[in-house]
Amino acid sequence: MNTAIFSQINWLAVLAAGLAYFVLGALWYSKVLFGTKWGQLHAVNMQDPNAKKGLGGMMLMSFLLMILTAIGLALLVVRMNLTLLQSGIKIGLITGLCFGAASVSISFLYLRKPSALFIIDGGYQLIGNILAGIILVLWR
Repeated sequence: MNTAIFSQINWLAVLAAGLAYFVLGALWYSKVLFGTKWGQLHAVNMQDPNAKKGLGGMMLMSFLLMILTAIGLALLVVRMNLTLLQSGIKIGLITGLCFGAASVSISFLYLRKPSALFIIDGGYQLIGNILAGIILVLWR
């Protein structure tokens, strides 16, 4: 496998894209946006101290997974030579919908989760990919 493509990635942009994705999640799942509804739909009592156990580890792991997503997007951006804002939006839409939201939705089908969760969690993946795609395309 030729790994030269990795030298063409802006690793600072990958970090920024992963961080932006993470910050979006903090806002998305807060009481300001969908956190309360999300907790109700998952039957999670956010006031229960046990619900917060291991939260630091979960947040660290989710951040690392967002960095992994940003790396995948960066590889596509470099390989496709994307440089325009519209390209960042499009690559985010495609990956967010076809990979992120679809994967979450497949799991939710089998878990018999309410359709509102498809929208909340799938929407987060979609917007997160768009945000990361924009950052990666514009910061080449």
